[in-house]
Amino acid sequence: MRLVIAKCSVDYAGRLSAHLPVATRLLLVKADGSVLVHSDSLSYKPLNWMSPPCTLAQVDPEQAQLDAGVTEIWKVTQAKTADMLVISIHEIMLDSTHDLGIDPGLQKDGVESDLQKLLAEQIELLGDGYHLVRREHMTAIGPVDILAKDASGASVAVEIKRRGDIDGVEQLTRYLELMNRDPHLAPVVGVFAAQEIKPQARMLAQDRGIRCLLLDYDAMRGMDDSHSRLF
Repeated sequence: MRLVIAKCSVDYAGRLSAHLPVATRLLLVKADGSVLVHSDSLSYKPLNWMSPPCTLAQVDPEQAQLDAGVTEIWKVTQAKTADMLVISIHEIMLDSTHDLGIDPGLQKDGVESDLQKLLAEQIELLGDGYHLVRREHMTAIGPVDILAKDASGASVAVEIKRRGDIDGVEQLTRYLELMNRDPHLAPVVGVFAAQEIKPQARMLAQDRGIRCLLLDYDAMRGMDDSHSRLF
């Protein structure tokens, strides 16, 4: 990746036209060919950019441009549309190139599989006397996240979501309908567990006799002590 901090103006020509007057900006030229123009604002969003496939050519400025203080010009052309991004550079403060290597990709923490594993290990969060039967209990339409037994020995099906909405309640309802047809499991009650449950989902769950359980992911993985917090 090439990082250039430069005083420059930027013009975009194509299906629409845009102009950025002269100012100090960060120019990123990535290994995939994309070119992005950033300012010290707008968070992660570039002011303008060109997506690959595109080519970058450095050309010499004409005399009128030299007289205006332009020292070099970048022309970035989009291969498919012929759109063009023209960066007129007046002064370069920093120009560095770095090999970032192969990116392993984003590894999300707190996904449903993590919540499922933690709840299976801490099944007592469902209530006193609960014990785990198995994770990923298979039904004819897919696996329910956790099958457990309560203190009385009754079967409990638990569906886990990061954000619980109506679709999740509907999914658990379908599981319960099938599981209650199995004489070895019936009667089966449902628990809808999530880090956040939308009011509409909570109302639907209550209407169908499904208990809702909020999961505190940080507390479950030992990263948050609820007794030391004021709120």
